[in-house]
Amino acid sequence: MPSQPAPDFELPSTSGKTFRLSGAAGRNLVIYFYPRDDTPGCTVEGQEFRDAFDEFTGLGCDIVGISRDTLKSHEKFKEKMGFPFELLSDVDESVCGLFGVMKMKNMYGKQVRGIDRSTFVVDAKGALRREWRGVKVPGHVQEVLEFVRTLSRADS
Repeated sequence: MPSQPAPDFELPSTSGKTFRLSGAAGRNLVIYFYPRDDTPGCTVEGQEFRDAFDEFTGLGCDIVGISRDTLKSHEKFKEKMGFPFELLSDVDESVCGLFGVMKMKNMYGKQVRGIDRSTFVVDAKGALRREWRGVKVPGHVQEVLEFVRTLSRADS
């Protein structure tokens, strides 16, 4: 995939600070969009990123998770799961819109608008290097980690 600049954005973060993508330059970054805090698939996905966190950071790569949940919800979810990375709150869907992750989904026979589970890798120069859409959780974090390894090798 030819790299293109990732859209800059800022969102409130569980650190109590504002996360700005351009402020993350100098390190690779995994941005994963997930539907909701404390739901089965989102919990497993977050736990897998948590369990691989040291491997990602060892490769010079940070991780942030984004959903439409409030910061209060994110804080509880992050603490309960022991996530070592920040969760960003996009309640107005502005960043979801920038990355095109909102879609109509079927929930219990009803059409609802929600986040299509998606992951993006932005390199240290701010270029979008890879995206996964319609993510299925099993094996996904390992696939993202393998891709980040290729970036690290290319940078060294």
